[in-house]
Amino acid sequence: MVQEDAMLITVSTLPNVQVASRWQLGGTPLTVGRHPGSDVYLPDRQVSREHARIFRTTKGFFIEDLRSKNGTFINGKRIHRPTRLHDGAIIQIGLAFRLSFVGAEGTVPISEEVQRALSIRLDEERKVVWVQGQPLDPPLSPAQFDLLQMLVDAQGGVVERDDIAEQIWGSKDGVSEQAIDALVRRLRRRLEEVDDSKEYIVTMRGHGFRIEL
Repeated sequence: MVQEDAMLITVSTLPNVQVASRWQLGGTPLTVGRHPGSDVYLPDRQVSREHARIFRTTKGFFIEDLRSKNGTFINGKRIHRPTRLHDGAIIQIGLAFRLSFVGAEGTVPISEEVQRALSIRLDEERKVVWVQGQPLDPPLSPAQFDLLQMLVDAQGGVVERDDIAEQIWGSKDGVSEQAIDALVRRLRRRLEEVDDSKEYIVTMRGHGFRIEL
């Protein structure tokens, strides 16, 4: 009997890697790696370009390590041969990413950490942003992307106006509050194109801005 479709959820374990997403698993094998063409693309140097492969047989879903440098781990144990995935299994890809396998036979609650990371996902290498799993198209401008990166990196903390001016314009001198407000307003509009159910960027009057994930 062939196992029904399952789900794969991934979230980074490194604070500077903003990646989280979900994939539906079916009959087509999924490649996991640092190569941009991977089905599960994990942009970190601790991940091999072709790191692992997830596939389905009549016995269920399996994962195999593709001779990666830093290894593939299931529930803390490094695997050296194709290994069956059971509901709730935790897959560690090198040291950078943790993936949860959700089988058809059960449901693993998504942690608050994963839920927050799934809201906005940034790919620094390709300058691509996903909001609630949907890519922003057309892409953000360089200034918008850099501002969003600052807010996400702050993990809910306040990003001050002077820091924004330094990062985006290279200096706080000569940068008006109106210019910063206009940039924030444009970024807000782009995020709302995909999800207008919440205000992602919150203004902290007299201080700066923070992101609400």
